Amino acid sequence: MYEHVDWDRLTFGLARAMLAAPWSAPGVAEEAAAFLGQWPAWLDPLVLHVTSAYRRSPGDLRALERVISVYLREHRVEPPPPAAAAVPAVRRPRGDHSRPPRSEWRTAAIDSVPDLADALELSLGQLAWLADVRSLERTVADERLRNYRYAAVPRRSGLPRVIEAPKLRLKEIQRWILREILDHVPAHEAAQGFTRGRSVIDHAAVHTGRHAVLRLDLADFFASVSAGRVFGIFQTLGYRAAVAHALTGLTTNVVPQHVWEVVRRTAAASAPVPATFRLGRALATPHLPQGGPTSPALANLAAFRLDRRLAGLATAAGVRYSRYADDLTFSGGRLRRSWTNLEALVGEIARDEGFVLNAGKSTLRTAATRQQVCGIVVNATPNVPRDEYDRLKAVLHNAVRDGPAAQGLAGRRAHLEGRIAWVASLNPARGEKLKRRFAEIDWTR
Repeated sequence: MYEHVDWDRLTFGLARAMLAAPWSAPGVAEEAAAFLGQWPAWLDPLVLHVTSAYRRSPGDLRALERVISVYLREHRVEPPPPAAAAVPAVRRPRGDHSRPPRSEWRTAAIDSVPDLADALELSLGQLAWLADVRSLERTVADERLRNYRYAAVPRRSGLPRVIEAPKLRLKEIQRWILREILDHVPAHEAAQGFTRGRSVIDHAAVHTGRHAVLRLDLADFFASVSAGRVFGIFQTLGYRAAVAHALTGLTTNVVPQHVWEVVRRTAAASAPVPATFRLGRALATPHLPQGGPTSPALANLAAFRLDRRLAGLATAAGVRYSRYADDLTFSGGRLRRSWTNLEALVGEIARDEGFVLNAGKSTLRTAATRQQVCGIVVNATPNVPRDEYDRLKAVLHNAVRDGPAAQGLAGRRAHLEGRIAWVASLNPARGEKLKRRFAEIDWTR
């Protein structure tokens, strides 16, 4: 452990750098990282803690220094080497437009905020409104003035899933960012979800025919990715701080207070208090919105180091690993003896990378039971569960006999075709049987 003087220099320097920044999570994180000369994994959780504790810049250097010191010690953060901690907080002048080296990926070239506005066909005022870097979405009362619409989807855990769907103009902008920037940056090879050329079937195929399958779940996956981390991603791609700041604002969001209160009251009776508190705190600060077109790609990039570390852990343990969104899956014979140890290590790595495992949602299935990965049976070959196939076959049989309207299928032809196509993608023989039965339905009845 380092000497006391090094802790003093670290906490003093961090507090001074944070107070010099515009009081937002991205701004605070940028200045703190500039002071450290690096972006350690614990920085984003620290910035989230500080900006949650102080809605406005506290102005009191010593008070902020104490908050930082308590957090670092309670979370057993290993400080950077003494030389790094002793460096004074030297920041770029506000007028310095030096830019990081261009990334190796063929991302859109955007040299300034006006360039970004031109690319998006926006005025600077419109860009500032849609980026919402002041987090006005949190407090505005009139729904017409918001950039997002909200919905709470019930879940068996008792805590609803909060959907944050951008309105049409912002959705178009996020699709542009996805198409022109994020689609050109590869995710880790273990990430199977929301990645071009990979699918949930590929995720399941990694774990087919294994002696044991362990499934773990990350809590509040999108909400756990803070604006500070998103800002770091855009800077890593070669964008100047001002441009990265604007792109971060366009792809992150804060949930209005009264929307969260409705969700919290709905979930109060059945949801665990710690989980409710954690989600509420995450939604109250800029984060990736679940429902935004850019969120899956940014979440994959934010989880790159998590995937790399878990893939290394899996290799060392002699098992396989892959991730589909928030679903972490490990498989191999050694899991039957040591899965609890592996789960504990995964939990430590996840916390270190800014994520939390969902308590109570870990499952281990051996080959003697039905093993499922994201709803796909993987005991022998990727397959649809037998009971799901039987239910769909019964629906088609009844629709042929009684007509589609009697089965509530009027206007749902495309939905039924999609379900059949899903079965066919996993089991072509069963899919052909269902297609033949589907062709016998008289849709005029």
